[in-house]
Amino acid sequence: MTRILAIESSCDETAAAILEGETRVLSSVVASQMVHGKYGGVVPELASREHLRAIVPVVREALETAGLKFTDLDAVAATSGPGLAGSLLVGLTYAKAISFATGIPLIAVNHIEGHIHAVILEAAAAGKPVEFPALALIVSGGHTHLFEAREPGSYRLLGRTRDDAAGEAFDKVAKLLGFGYPGGPVIDLLAPRGNALAIRFTPANMKGNKLDFSFSGLKTAVLRWVEARDMEAEIAARKALLRGNPKPSLEEWLAVTPPATLDLVASFQHTVIGELLRHAARAAESLEGARSLIISGGVACNSGLRAAATQHAVGVPVYFPTRALSTDNAVMIAAAAYPLFRAGKFASLEIAAEPNLALA
Repeated sequence: MTRILAIESSCDETAAAILEGETRVLSSVVASQMVHGKYGGVVPELASREHLRAIVPVVREALETAGLKFTDLDAVAATSGPGLAGSLLVGLTYAKAISFATGIPLIAVNHIEGHIHAVILEAAAAGKPVEFPALALIVSGGHTHLFEAREPGSYRLLGRTRDDAAGEAFDKVAKLLGFGYPGGPVIDLLAPRGNALAIRFTPANMKGNKLDFSFSGLKTAVLRWVEARDMEAEIAARKALLRGNPKPSLEEWLAVTPPATLDLVASFQHTVIGELLRHAARAAESLEGARSLIISGGVACNSGLRAAATQHAVGVPVYFPTRALSTDNAVMIAAAAYPLFRAGKFASLEIAAEPNLALA
């Protein structure tokens, strides 16, 4: 049975996993970096340093959990892009070293394709495989892409964000309101406590490709809303709360967040989700034969998006990964590497990290 060790280090998660065959996960280890919160976002140089500290113990733990040694592996895979250059370099270089030292083949994996295969793996393991051709909506802090997937490994880019990614917009709005970083989970926590229809935000009217996304204007609209109101005291109160407690409870957040701000948060999230699903539905209508929709990436953890996708008339069945495989992890990299291993598509030890690597 094929055993693939996979390494993911494209941003601020150092992860390793071992996959046996097509769907059996023997181990999955993720080390999340905690140094970025006070900066309001990922600092690339710090991320690289944290990967250097974590990569060896994370891979060692993945092997120990699986009860394996390097000599028991059939291949090693790593994310080669897209992502932060320094972060990618750490994981890819370590995978090269393993390949060189053991003689097992190296497999280079596209991070975005990994998110797609997270869904494919779990659906197959559950006995409900994704039906192709499919649409794939990848939504995270760094990516908002919509693809047509005729089959696994065959992709055509339909639309992408022209500015901020959806997850980036969540984080920037959260930072503006004093909710800290990462802000997406806090917005998701508080949004159900507000009126999502209280504030009407106008979606971007895109010229050219109607399947492209834009969230910069929405972020600016939130900024203008805040500037028009006296919110300095409540924002300062939330920042003070975070200084004393990095992970406030819902009750603590509600104590420093008045109803009007809850309405703002709810309306913002409602607008983002509406844009994502509107584009997916438009693509499903225009593409003949689309049989399912994959939604993956960190924003796929959002409970509002998950609920809306089951109620929205997208027109095709919707597949999400579990929350553990929505955010960056190495299981998805191993899953994407498996068909490449079967096809003998191995990478040279000369392969370079590609921060802007495209999928289609």
